[in-house]
Amino acid sequence: MKVAIVGAGVAGLSIGWRLRQSGAEVTVLDRAQPARAATWASAGMISVAGEMEDEVSDEATFAKRSSGLWPDFAKDIEAASGRKIAYRTDGALLVARTDAAWDRFRNRVDGVPLDPAAARLKDPMLAPDIKGALWSPDDAQVDNRALGDALAVAFVKAGGELVPNEAVARLENWDGRMSSIVTPFRHIEADAYVLAAGAWTGAFDSLPREASPPVRPVKGEMIAVAPPGGSGLPQHVIRDDRVYLVPRHDRLLIGATVSEAGFDTSVTDAAAADLSARAISLLPGLSDWNVVERWSGLRPGSPDSLPILGESAVQNLFIASGQYRNGILFAPAIAEHLSRLILKQTAEISAFSPRRFD
Repeated sequence: MKVAIVGAGVAGLSIGWRLRQSGAEVTVLDRAQPARAATWASAGMISVAGEMEDEVSDEATFAKRSSGLWPDFAKDIEAASGRKIAYRTDGALLVARTDAAWDRFRNRVDGVPLDPAAARLKDPMLAPDIKGALWSPDDAQVDNRALGDALAVAFVKAGGELVPNEAVARLENWDGRMSSIVTPFRHIEADAYVLAAGAWTGAFDSLPREASPPVRPVKGEMIAVAPPGGSGLPQHVIRDDRVYLVPRHDRLLIGATVSEAGFDTSVTDAAAADLSARAISLLPGLSDWNVVERWSGLRPGSPDSLPILGESAVQNLFIASGQYRNGILFAPAIAEHLSRLILKQTAEISAFSPRRFD
């Protein structure tokens, strides 16, 4: 079986790698460099508690399934690529800044409620006016930039063809069936095709309207700060309803803004100042830490904020997008589900079907 995948982010590379492991012949194309868009710009959090709360939904079930796949997924990637991706399960503190938030935390079953004193035992840097926190011991993280590089290596080592810097000029389809991909340099025919182009997944004008996924870019800006000499990093992810803080090597990642700005990826002083103020409000000691990096990325958003996974209205054209800010969390489950779906080994999840927008 031959499969052509458009988009070499964490979704496209993971799907391609799993398909290649199943014996398919796979080509992955990217308009730029592999894993240098949303995958590179993310914070690498693998957080069901922080994203889903106590939801009972198809998305929450999918998130829990994916979180459970992550330990073996990480080991497989490191073994296949020979590279470390720094997957670690060191928990997260979800901080309540209001009485209402604390009331919600005390009634949740997916974590351990901590009063302010107990929360500050977990992290003494927390602000003195917090109302409490929810300790989520199963939350994990991964070095997302190392992950993207390792997935690219694993895919190529498995025998996949990775084509960077080659934009798709046209997606050809005849009589309701996908027939080929045309780039400035080649014409690719396959048995199945996957659009996993992140925020750009809905930007292919050559598709008929009913098959074009309604994916839009949602901009997010982030900063990283480094401690002054002698200061240590927090030991866990810390977040409230306005900001998240992720310890990574010798720095602390702070994110992230949300804005509808089209495909603009510029960084702004206003966003950096806002993120800094939110972080200092949560951890006052950050006021004398130095900003060492600023960046932005585009999340793939969908109209109902659910992922778009499955076969489109054009036969044998599959979509893997709409993950919004859960691209890293969902990666192993998306790889498992889409590869099996393409190989006709599983059924579609109706809540995520690309055809639900018809």
